Amino acid sequence: MPPETRQRLRVTFAKGEPIKYISHLDLMRAWERALRRAQVPLAYSEGFNPRPKITIAAPLPVGFTGRGEVMDVVLLRRTSPYNFAKRLKPHLPPGLEILSVEEVYLRLPSLPSQMRHAEYRVVVESGETLAEMEERVERVLSAQSLPRRRERKGKVTEYDLRPLIDDLWVEGRQGSAYVLGMRLQADSQATGRPDEVLEAMGLGDVPRSIERTQCLFGEAGN
Repeated sequence: MPPETRQRLRVTFAKGEPIKYISHLDLMRAWERALRRAQVPLAYSEGFNPRPKITIAAPLPVGFTGRGEVMDVVLLRRTSPYNFAKRLKPHLPPGLEILSVEEVYLRLPSLPSQMRHAEYRVVVESGETLAEMEERVERVLSAQSLPRRRERKGKVTEYDLRPLIDDLWVEGRQGSAYVLGMRLQADSQATGRPDEVLEAMGLGDVPRSIERTQCLFGEAGN
């Protein structure tokens, strides 16, 4: 089929509380299942194991929610963003919500390669004063380095968390909790995690909720 008949749609969606504990792989399966049930004309990769051309900007860690998640879907035939969303919404599981759909240029670089930063809204329970919480934030921002260890599949990696923190701030109070804002690096080189920022602040063990509010993109090479 001629490539000009294909279409690339960019979907901004929310991953809510009912599905915050499913893995990235399970999330991809949920999208595939919904798209098939909606009879959306998906384009597939070539080769021995063709896969639908669906790309999510960045995996969301298990236990996090997100209200600014971004996904690209390539279709074999063109449709309006409105009709795409209308057909798909009845087939989405609880906790998965389409916020917007727009058409983007088919030959744009992949979403993960354009990802630069992610912003988070973090709610932490604390009886501290505002001044004490702001002091924790300032200690992190003024640190020359924040050595960390990350273990994955039995392999330990040592790294410096400080360069991965673009900004950190106190948004305000929410009942007995504080709301923190974070903008962290999230590109092909390295990714900062908000739970590790909390540990650096000395808040690793307090009850909290973490929501990714926005994925921020940039030109390739920038």
